[in-house]
Amino acid sequence: MRGTWTGIAAVAAALMGRAGAASYDDIPDIEVYGQHFFYTNNGSQFLLRGVAYQQNYEPNGTADSNASYTDPLADSAGCKRDLPYLQQIFTNVLRVYAIDPSQNHDECMELFASAGIYVVADLGEPKTSIEADAPEWNVELYRRYTSVVDSLSKYKNVIGFFAGNENVSAGNQTAAAAFVKAAVRDIKGYISSQNYRSTMGVGYATADVPVRDELAAYFACEPGNSGNSTQIDFWGYNVYSWCGESNYASSQYGERYDFFSDYPVPVFFAEYGCIVGVEGGPEHRPFTEVEVLYGNMTNVFSGGIVYQWFQSENDYGLVQLEDNDASVSPYPDFTSLRSQLASVSPTTTQRSRYTPSNSAPACPTTGSSWLPVASPLPPAVNPQLCACMAASLQCNIKSTDETKYEDVFNYLCEQHDGKYCAGIQHNATTGDFGALGGCSPKDKLAWVANEYFMDNGRSASACDFSGLATTQAPATSSGCGTLLNAVSGGTGDVPSPTGKGTAAVGTGVAQSSSKTGVAASVNPGGFVSYGGVLGVVYAVLAAVSMAGMLVL
Repeated sequence: MRGTWTGIAAVAAALMGRAGAASYDDIPDIEVYGQHFFYTNNGSQFLLRGVAYQQNYEPNGTADSNASYTDPLADSAGCKRDLPYLQQIFTNVLRVYAIDPSQNHDECMELFASAGIYVVADLGEPKTSIEADAPEWNVELYRRYTSVVDSLSKYKNVIGFFAGNENVSAGNQTAAAAFVKAAVRDIKGYISSQNYRSTMGVGYATADVPVRDELAAYFACEPGNSGNSTQIDFWGYNVYSWCGESNYASSQYGERYDFFSDYPVPVFFAEYGCIVGVEGGPEHRPFTEVEVLYGNMTNVFSGGIVYQWFQSENDYGLVQLEDNDASVSPYPDFTSLRSQLASVSPTTTQRSRYTPSNSAPACPTTGSSWLPVASPLPPAVNPQLCACMAASLQCNIKSTDETKYEDVFNYLCEQHDGKYCAGIQHNATTGDFGALGGCSPKDKLAWVANEYFMDNGRSASACDFSGLATTQAPATSSGCGTLLNAVSGGTGDVPSPTGKGTAAVGTGVAQSSSKTGVAASVNPGGFVSYGGVLGVVYAVLAAVSMAGMLVL
């Protein structure tokens, strides 16, 4: 099936029932089926013609506690201002890197739905994301990610989410992939547990790094004992290798096409649009890669997302905001992109004529260039389990000042070959994980302090730590017993959470014994992570092994 974008856009509008007047309630879902995306109402293939749509935000696997962001989907005036220009370049997808779940997105989402525009949203934000050099998957991240899903789940023009973006950019960062893969698993499980639309997928976006092939295999493979599905639903590729008047061979587009020809899920360019250096380079991007991306590559690649809409210091913008952000002025890049997109006639596949045949690849083998083992992954993050555990202890941390935790962690984890920290250990290379690593730093320190307290005769002096800790009457609330017993002895699986991911546990009615259930030894499915100020001691604390040896 071939056709110009104008013709395809008209068909898409007709499919929505009311051309030019569809809302996010009656726009058709986009589903993943094998290696392609399809409209659910008539089975036509969906190719992304996207734009990265966020101002002054460059997510790259780091976290900045001082960073801020503006939610583009909560700016209704901005959405109205930009829509006519987005339509000129045939946009049907926006990628947003951070949204504020507390804001209302109805007006922008309905406006975009009326134009047949969908959204792919990253789950993190500048202060809360999986870090490349100090990776973790914990309660704080889980609550952030699930809150984004909750906020956007009602909009049928949401295709899905990225659980990570460029979290692995160097060979010594591959261990971070284990935590992103655990996030993929848990967010997919959360979408299912909340009975949200099953068509909303969860994927990962990678930079064009030396370990890109291993990354692609790792996120698409399904270890035999992985339990809930850990396979991504789609793969985003941030590619900037076609610069200026390049070609299919020198840009390595051909190599990428060949590699992904047997990939089991949709692949698309999550960012593209190389800028040639100023000296000797063009004054604007010619976007000659568009003819190829929407030409002979559509059997494997599902289109792409141009980087980016707004002009910023990196000079990748398609438009400049003027008149106090009230109007838009297109750059020459905008014009060349529009011209290129207008000239292509993509070949598409009808769902009824397509039978998926690609199977999941083998997981990469741990070696010099690839650190995380395929299995086990870090366990499911369960906020209620962490709250239950903290309430069941006899020695708890009362201080909320994380800047004071480091010395206590250092001291306790050095005692008796690290046995007190076994329940919170983290080693993605060997697959040795503690059961409680997904809890907050405060709750993890409480677990470690309680282990020390119990091993030192339950003396009050053994639960002080310069005033950070205090003894308490252990208690469990209704439902805690089942959660705690599930990880008793460190051999069970951490139960997946139910509900909205913000469960709190009260003081309860039934007292528990000194070591009620929770992972007195190491749960092979658990993990540890240290966030915020604890990143300083991450390399020591996070790598305490089963035998108490330090893996650096």
